[in-house]
Amino acid sequence: MPAHSQLLADLRCSLAEARQRSGRSAIGQVTFGLPALDEPLGGGITRAALHEVYAAGTVDLAAATGFSVGLAIRAAQTRPILWVRQDFIDAETGRLHPPGLVELGFDPSRILLVRARDAQGVLRAGAEAARCAALGAVLIEPWGEPRQLDLTASRRLALAAEASGVMTVLLRASSRRDASAARTRWRVSALPSQALESNAPGNPAFSLRLLRHRGGLAEREWRVEWDRDRQSFQEPSAFQEQSVFPARAASTETFPDAAPLSRSVVSFPADRPAAAGAQDSGLRQAG
Repeated sequence: MPAHSQLLADLRCSLAEARQRSGRSAIGQVTFGLPALDEPLGGGITRAALHEVYAAGTVDLAAATGFSVGLAIRAAQTRPILWVRQDFIDAETGRLHPPGLVELGFDPSRILLVRARDAQGVLRAGAEAARCAALGAVLIEPWGEPRQLDLTASRRLALAAEASGVMTVLLRASSRRDASAARTRWRVSALPSQALESNAPGNPAFSLRLLRHRGGLAEREWRVEWDRDRQSFQEPSAFQEQSVFPARAASTETFPDAAPLSRSVVSFPADRPAAAGAQDSGLRQAG
């Protein structure tokens, strides 16, 4: 059996199992949990739609991934998330790291991971998944700027998402603005985290730029953090501190922003065993 046919056969089995465990996804909007973001967008972004997330550069792919996972968490609620990745991404940026997903407040066992050899396989599997109403969200991650990802391919994904009611996110490590049927398009870059109490590592921070909104909203930019406990986006910690301690008219005292973390962060190779307690949070793979 050809590789693509086997991949789709395995994927259909996984989707059938998901249908047995879940009902139809709720139709409506996915909120960010942050009024400064939700209000200009009319309450959030459409659930039954295709959305594109671009990394501002290769070094920002981790930030774009974290933002996409945050959106998927808020959309999925208790339903599984299906993630389609091109194999080449593992070699370039590393495999998905379950303990890292746990740090975002997400249970890795809820992810159905599909790995495809090329962009064509990624798009076929992504379109198949986007039709499954039992899923909470679908993340589609091809590498680079594949020629197969044209306007027709994006329309196919958008129509599948609209029919099933499942939010579908196309995650791209690319700077091109190709024609697309996506409802919204975002460019994401990393920001320094603000240290927490006792200089503990801060929340993941992102610079978000809305590049396109089919509702007519003009380009604009936000700075946000992800709060794993609330599973919500929020204003950066420095802004929150300023709101808690407003400046007094009779005083020249200021409250400078907390300094970003200066310590190096050790990377964790994906081929090594997870730390004790995280070994049981493995990703389920289809294909």
